[in-house]
Amino acid sequence: MDAEHAVFGSLPDGFHALVVGATGGIGGAFCDLLERQPRLGALVRVSRSGSGFDLLNEDSIAEQAASLSQRKFHLMICATGVLTTDGRAPEKALRQLDPETIAMQFRVNAIGPALVMKHFLPLLDRQQRSIAAFLSARVGSIGDNRLGGWYAYRASKAALNQFVRTASIELARTHPQAVLVSVHPGTVRTSLSGPYSAGHNTVSAAEAAVSISGALEALTPEKTGSFIAYDGRDIPW
Repeated sequence: MDAEHAVFGSLPDGFHALVVGATGGIGGAFCDLLERQPRLGALVRVSRSGSGFDLLNEDSIAEQAASLSQRKFHLMICATGVLTTDGRAPEKALRQLDPETIAMQFRVNAIGPALVMKHFLPLLDRQQRSIAAFLSARVGSIGDNRLGGWYAYRASKAALNQFVRTASIELARTHPQAVLVSVHPGTVRTSLSGPYSAGHNTVSAAEAAVSISGALEALTPEKTGSFIAYDGRDIPW
């Protein structure tokens, strides 16, 4: 394999990986990248179309996790998220705020991933190094917000980051070698960000997966609970 695309060398040989949102642009790219790794032991793909997974239904999340309860994972990628709901573009002004849109953004971008943490993080190996990454967005940073707008999306991703930060503290008590982080993938050419990528440097989903993998690989347990970009740099909360 090309050394450029050999990833997760710090994980145990024969490591087990789990990708939630495996049929999305970035999730699918991660699956493709992982399947080319000679040290991979097993890959589990979780998605609505592939396994009947429903991010908005806790029973569905719990059932999927229960079906894997006899396995231990060393890598977990949650590549779920939504930018627009019911055709509504991100808000540019307060007058455009809609409570149903806000609620749906929080359900998909924060509550759903939080329930993934609740049911899937216990599946991480307690004895060996493990990495769990949840896709966030730079616009979820409160400290880095200079442009305004995109109220619901920004707030829901900020909530996701808080869930990750808080869960990382609890996880460290039982999984001392685990790293749990929020990751900004960059502006990726997917159906989610495509309509809003004009004027931004973009990368393909495959390029994003390689970059994110390198950033995750470099993290030590002391960095658990961080909010990082695809290049490994810290992002302000």
